[in-house]
Amino acid sequence: MASHEGASALSDADTARHARRAVIASTVGTMIEWYDFYLYGLAAALVFGKLYFPATDPYSATLLSFSTMFVGFVARPLGALIFGHYGDRIGRKTTLVVTLMLMGVSTVFIGLLPTYESIGVWGAVGLVFLRVLQGIGVGGEWGGAVAVATEWSKFNKSRGLAASWPQFGSPLGMLMAVGALTLTAQFGDSAWFESVGWRIPFLFSAVLIGVGLYIRLGVLETPVFQRLQSEKKLARAPVMEAVRGYWKQILLTCLIRTGQQAPFVIFTTFLLAYGTKNLGFDRQFLFNCVLVACVVSLFANPFFGWASDKIGRKRMYVIGAATMLAFAFPYFWMLDTKIPALVVFAIVISIPIHDMQWAPLAAFTTESFPPSVRYSGSSIGYHLASLTSGGPAPLICAYLLHTYGTSTALSIYIAVIAAISLISALLLKDRSQSDYTTNEGWARGDASTAATPVKPTPVSATS
Repeated sequence: MASHEGASALSDADTARHARRAVIASTVGTMIEWYDFYLYGLAAALVFGKLYFPATDPYSATLLSFSTMFVGFVARPLGALIFGHYGDRIGRKTTLVVTLMLMGVSTVFIGLLPTYESIGVWGAVGLVFLRVLQGIGVGGEWGGAVAVATEWSKFNKSRGLAASWPQFGSPLGMLMAVGALTLTAQFGDSAWFESVGWRIPFLFSAVLIGVGLYIRLGVLETPVFQRLQSEKKLARAPVMEAVRGYWKQILLTCLIRTGQQAPFVIFTTFLLAYGTKNLGFDRQFLFNCVLVACVVSLFANPFFGWASDKIGRKRMYVIGAATMLAFAFPYFWMLDTKIPALVVFAIVISIPIHDMQWAPLAAFTTESFPPSVRYSGSSIGYHLASLTSGGPAPLICAYLLHTYGTSTALSIYIAVIAAISLISALLLKDRSQSDYTTNEGWARGDASTAATPVKPTPVSATS
């Protein structure tokens, strides 16, 4: 890793070049991480219930399959705690290399895992264990990726756009995951896909690991972290200091995601089970719709990130949460018509509507924490939502649909969690105009445990 002295000597042109490379590395890395994570969710909706829980009835198998998906969400806060600590102590870059390896290797092993037919219940046990490792890996990824992409002076006036690029990795990863499964399904019938075909996209992650490592190893540590390191202002216990000093921000950053994360899981994962089993649509038709939605998202995501630089993170997020609230009922109304044109429209616009929150989320969240605990605080708040929102979403939807037999219950669920996001976003302070490079000016819940403030210094090419 480059020393802070070397980085300080960089010219403005070199600093700008390294800043752009940092954004690219963050985007590619998050793309690979989300490809791995979403691939599991899609496979859980399509084949895992039958392959690893065949002794149960279809409803129970679906619940058990989604439960293995849920444990990955449960593990994400653990990854945030572990890698948040090291990201704030030893550096963003080093930590992100480890998370990429952990996520990729776990995904490859899922592709090699024997099914219930071969090893009985141990197949399901192995699936859960590897999903936990996936969750830990992605739990440590996000906060560091956003910090690496934004802690450069080049992006002081365009941080919303810069931070939206790691978010861009999410629809790109979903696009790759859906595309990989779609392409694989073309090489055989359903029996072949369920026995061999689904494994190929998981094994392909080995190639992606190599690409990601090549790019990330060439990135410099962020100037903001180097500055803290050189001035000996690193937090002694980042996780503890983040929780004690900034618990309100952690809570609110968790709650603003409630109406963003759960709908995304519903729009991309639960949709496959609902669309095939309840609406009678072909799996390939739904895959194609999600693919188109992800392509549209590739343009929507940076646009809403750019918009957050113009109108403010908070305002952009509030608009997004309110739009999601309004979309909750029309979404299922259109799906339930079973009219292909309306179904396509509902699916295609669902992801861009989600992006109205997703794109400004990164900057809105990381700006809520000072640099000494930024990786820890933003990661914990972001991934706690996996327990309250994303993880339970498909289980709650399966239960509501089984209990009430109507999609109206699902619409009410989305509307309620969107309202929670809306209220929480209104309560979270917009710090987009604050100094992103220093601890100065932060109100702490427990000042005795927080890192010592850094006195402002002249802004250089590394700050």
